[in-house]
Amino acid sequence: MASSDGISFYFFDFDDNIMFLSTSIFVRNTVTGEKKPLSTGDYANVHPQLGNPGDWEDWAEFDGTFSHFRDVRSRPSRKQHFVQDVEAAIAGEVWKAPSWDLFVHACEKQRPVSIVTARGHSPATIKAGVRLLVEKGLLPREPKYHTVFPVSNEDVRREQLDDPDLSVTIPVLKKRAIIRSVETALDKFGHEPPHRFGMSDDDPKNVNLIISAMCECKKRFLDKRFFVINTHFGQHVKLEVYPVDFPVTGKPGNVLSQSPPAG
Repeated sequence: MASSDGISFYFFDFDDNIMFLSTSIFVRNTVTGEKKPLSTGDYANVHPQLGNPGDWEDWAEFDGTFSHFRDVRSRPSRKQHFVQDVEAAIAGEVWKAPSWDLFVHACEKQRPVSIVTARGHSPATIKAGVRLLVEKGLLPREPKYHTVFPVSNEDVRREQLDDPDLSVTIPVLKKRAIIRSVETALDKFGHEPPHRFGMSDDDPKNVNLIISAMCECKKRFLDKRFFVINTHFGQHVKLEVYPVDFPVTGKPGNVLSQSPPAG
C-alpha cells in the first residue's frame, strides 16, 4: 500500500540521459549497395542531406537503418545489440549521461522507476542491459521497475499504446507512455495519496514533450505534483508543472506554500 505521504516516481529516457551509447544507424548507397554506419549525432546531421545533391546524394535509408535499435528475434535478451552497446560503453571513459546520478539514486532508494525510450527493443532487453550495470557493480541495485516503454517496439505500440496500425509518431507515443505510466501508478497505488512524478532529460525538444505530458496529467490530477528535471548543459533545473490557468500565487494554503517533498 502507498504511504499517506505518497510515493515519488522517477521517469527516465535512456539514450543521452542515463547513458551515452554508440549504437550505429545505417545508410545504404543506392548505386553500390554499400552500407555505412553512423553515430546518432552524425545521422542527425546527415539525414537532411540524404538523396540531395552533394556528398550524400547516392545514400538513403533502408529496412535495416535502425536495425541495431531493435531486437534480433532469434537472440536471447543478453545477446541483443542494446546489451552489447551497454557493455561496450562501460569499457570506455565517457558514458555517464546527465541523469546518471539521479538514476543511481532512484535505484538505491528503490523508488518506482519508468523507462520511456524511442528504442524498439523488448522491455526484457532493456532490463537485461540495466542488469549488466548491476552485475558490473555500477548500480547498487536493479531498479524497482514501474513501467518500461520502448515506444518503437511493435508489440508495445499495439498492446499498450493504442497504435494498432503502427501509424503514430514517436513523440506522440512517448507522451502516451508518460501519461500511461502516471495512470498505472494511480491504479496500483491509489488516487488519494499525494504522489509525485518527475522525469529528466537534457534534450530541449524532449523537455518540451515531457512538460506537455505532465501538464495534461496535472489538469486531470490536480492534487498530484509533476516535475521536469532539465539537465541541458550538465545543469539540473527542477521545474514543477502547472496548467496555464492554475493559481500559483503562493497565497496561504496554496500548493506552493508546501515544502518540496523529500526525494
